[in-house]
Amino acid sequence: MNEKGEVCLGVAGAGRATELHMNALKRFSGVPVCYKRIVARRPEQVNAAKVKYGFAEASLEFQDLLDDPEIDVIDICTPPYLHEKMIEEAMLAGKHVICEKPLSGYFGKKTDQKPIGLHVPKAVMYEELLASLDRLRGIVKASGKKFMYAENFVYAPAIVKAGEIIRKKKSRILFAKGEESLKGSSSPVAGEWDKTGGGTFIRTGAHPLSAILWMKRIEAEARGEEITVTSVFADMETVTKGLSEYEHRHIAANPLDVEDCGTVLLQFSDKSRAVIIATDTLLGGSKNYVEFYCNDAVINCKLTMSDLMDTYFLDEERLEDVYLSEMLPSKTGWNHPFLEDEIIRGYTDEMRDFIESVYFDREPRSGFELAYDTIKIIYAAYKSAEAGSVVRF
Repeated sequence: MNEKGEVCLGVAGAGRATELHMNALKRFSGVPVCYKRIVARRPEQVNAAKVKYGFAEASLEFQDLLDDPEIDVIDICTPPYLHEKMIEEAMLAGKHVICEKPLSGYFGKKTDQKPIGLHVPKAVMYEELLASLDRLRGIVKASGKKFMYAENFVYAPAIVKAGEIIRKKKSRILFAKGEESLKGSSSPVAGEWDKTGGGTFIRTGAHPLSAILWMKRIEAEARGEEITVTSVFADMETVTKGLSEYEHRHIAANPLDVEDCGTVLLQFSDKSRAVIIATDTLLGGSKNYVEFYCNDAVINCKLTMSDLMDTYFLDEERLEDVYLSEMLPSKTGWNHPFLEDEIIRGYTDEMRDFIESVYFDREPRSGFELAYDTIKIIYAAYKSAEAGSVVRF
């Protein structure tokens, strides 16, 4: 912390993830935060972000964050292929780390045939990933610093309340189902495996997957048991490639070598099951939910679409700067606006937990092991889908 007792923050990246994190932080005033430096690759982007979010400094090099002795925490909001290297460098520089999902992935080697999503076997990717994860785990542990995994679903009020219920009732979760689906991505590299480490499932399916893994941990702790994932079976496909240009006009997914539709079945050691769905083929906004079917309860958690407010517009005149919902193609007709989006989807409590973890020297709710398990299962799912068989642990 600096001489004023503030947690000093540096941010890598100036895109959508940074916007979500910074909007959430602006709602939180419990611990003093110094917005020291933001870095990104494009001068016009990083300079605009500096002004928008109130950073003292802006630059183009990640090394500037590492070299700044005042910075306590580095928030990594870059594309996934940069995560592992940045985590390692930040930890070795003595910084606490917040990292957007996914933790890591397989992004190719110089000898790989391009595009790697079509030519590198997923079984090879899986084994390479496991080796890199174990190495990264050692670096995180040896650093003595906090690793905070930016999985907002774990902090969403509906999921948090579900966790409270499961903990108090000691309910058995017999079946869980979760989904995040959109009409694609605003990222220009979302369709390229060597930039994102996969398609819709790593990009959006990671959220409900992590929420379910976290809830099964709560169940296990409440009951004094150990519950683990024992097998993964998956189906993945690129369904939009069969569309004509005209048929594709409403969908923002442009996959080169990644999937745009995925369904994954998990089996746990207590014989319970979970299904996670992720697609880039949903029109009308975004769909985010997690459902828990228990021995003594049913708990349905809806993050979006919200029914707190309905709007109906005949045109979009003077609505250019009015945000209604994510990936909404048009504001005309009936819509369900996202209200208090940073709160409902967990970003505010996520960033509060992370800053307080540093300030009060305590462990975050979402840490390295959840990040590790999530990406391991995602790549097991890719391996399963390619082989058409179950992957067992």
